[in-house]
Amino acid sequence: MDLSFYTAAVGAHAQQGRMNIIANNLSNINTDGYKAQSAGFVDLLYEKYYRAATRDPETGCGARVEKTDILYDQGGMAPTGGPYDYAISGEGFFAVYDQGSGTIYYTRDGQFSLSLYGENTFYLVNDQKYLVLNKNFGPIYVDGDDPNQNLDIGVFDFNSKEGMILRGNNLYEPVEKQGQPFLNENALVRPGVKEMGNVDLAYEMSRLIETQRAYQMSLKMLQTSDEIEQTINNLRI
Repeated sequence: MDLSFYTAAVGAHAQQGRMNIIANNLSNINTDGYKAQSAGFVDLLYEKYYRAATRDPETGCGARVEKTDILYDQGGMAPTGGPYDYAISGEGFFAVYDQGSGTIYYTRDGQFSLSLYGENTFYLVNDQKYLVLNKNFGPIYVDGDDPNQNLDIGVFDFNSKEGMILRGNNLYEPVEKQGQPFLNENALVRPGVKEMGNVDLAYEMSRLIETQRAYQMSLKMLQTSDEIEQTINNLRI
């Protein structure tokens, strides 16, 4: 296959991947606690234009989306007045425990509720009914007769957030390179407040236009390469 066809095709595919990420950000612009994502590109193979030459410039084979980065910048705060709504001012995550799989997930979405346990005793849970954990990684019991009690909600952080796996519903699962979570004593848990998503509409729209133009140029390159090949095939000696 002619290199120009391949470069144009993989370029269009890469821009389509970036478009999907932008579309996901825009669709979650009103999702509380959502963290915007961005595409990370890498170059594909390079080779010398004339392989026998020693100082010939190299030509590339395009680029592809290597990873999706998550932007953990704090979103805006909005008061809700909800008795079990919480937001984190500062770095870190709430920890929630999935009893079914035995997995601890981390989230910035602090819109919690109560799940009945025993008589007039409740657990604090998230929307998926996962247990919200305290500073000692234990479940948080809530006295149904005292809705204004102080809850010992833990805020945990990692030395590196790069590479955390997004599991959906604003839940993140750490991998080995994150290391062990540690309690972030400097973070402030604000009751009656929710953290909104951190998607910047103006920035996403500018990226959308940029990606559309790059996609169109890749298709134009593909079309031009095809026209050149047709011209060559129609030549007669």
